[in-house]
Amino acid sequence: MLRGIDPVLNAEVLSVLMAMGHGDEVLICDVNHPAASIAAHTVHGSVVHMTGCGIERATTAILSLLPLDTFVDAPIRRMQVVGAPDRLVDAHQVMQRVADLAAGEPVSVEALARFDFYEAARGAYAVIRTSDPGPYGCFLLRKGVIDSQTATIER
Repeated sequence: MLRGIDPVLNAEVLSVLMAMGHGDEVLICDVNHPAASIAAHTVHGSVVHMTGCGIERATTAILSLLPLDTFVDAPIRRMQVVGAPDRLVDAHQVMQRVADLAAGEPVSVEALARFDFYEAARGAYAVIRTSDPGPYGCFLLRKGVIDSQTATIER
């Protein structure tokens, strides 16, 4: 346990977030997602578990440390509902709310068809699997930069 860091962020999650560079993506997914087969294609190579956390809790903790990319139109991508691409499930609404709150402004989220999402996810830096049982709780978050105004470093 460390001060100022949400205790649900285990050592492996922190290591992944620190190792990612600007433009790298992390997949945050529910328990239904084929996390292991997707993770095998990522830079990290294996699933990172946030056992006991749902999408909301995990993403709130992650976005307390991870800046979203402001150089792209949509720093978050999500999976569309099969057969109803315009439908928003609870997880989509939760992610939008959490991302907007973390960014302090509305965040654009791009929707991808199921197999397009799987293909994009294979290019992620890592896969973080939550314990969320809800459907379509699959999101790619693109890491932004820490600018000199928000960074805490000794010069």
